[in-house]
Amino acid sequence: MDRESGTAFLPRFDAQGLAGAIVQDEVTGEVLMFAFMDQEALDATRATGFAHFHSRSRGKLWKKGETSGHLLEVKAMLVDCDQDAFVLKVRPHGPACHTGERSCFYRQLGPGGLSRLD
Repeated sequence: MDRESGTAFLPRFDAQGLAGAIVQDEVTGEVLMFAFMDQEALDATRATGFAHFHSRSRGKLWKKGETSGHLLEVKAMLVDCDQDAFVLKVRPHGPACHTGERSCFYRQLGPGGLSRLD
């Protein structure tokens, strides 16, 4: 019950040691990306104020924007009721998507397939 209604931070990770994280622009509310965090990424994010994630493809810690300079400055972090998912409200320093798009969610699915959002 402490996890669901108390004030203790008790993050819960899945069998692979991961929890989902939605990244949202703190000003506009736009969803910028989705990634996974493990304990190491969570600790690094809290310590530095910049978003870190767990790269499943590389199997290691990943600081978003480390190479491109497109960092995500974390302004607030929301935790869901079970403490197994997070919302990071960020100030983006450039595009959030590795494709160069502002958001990773730049297309929508319709009857004819995918189309760009403008």
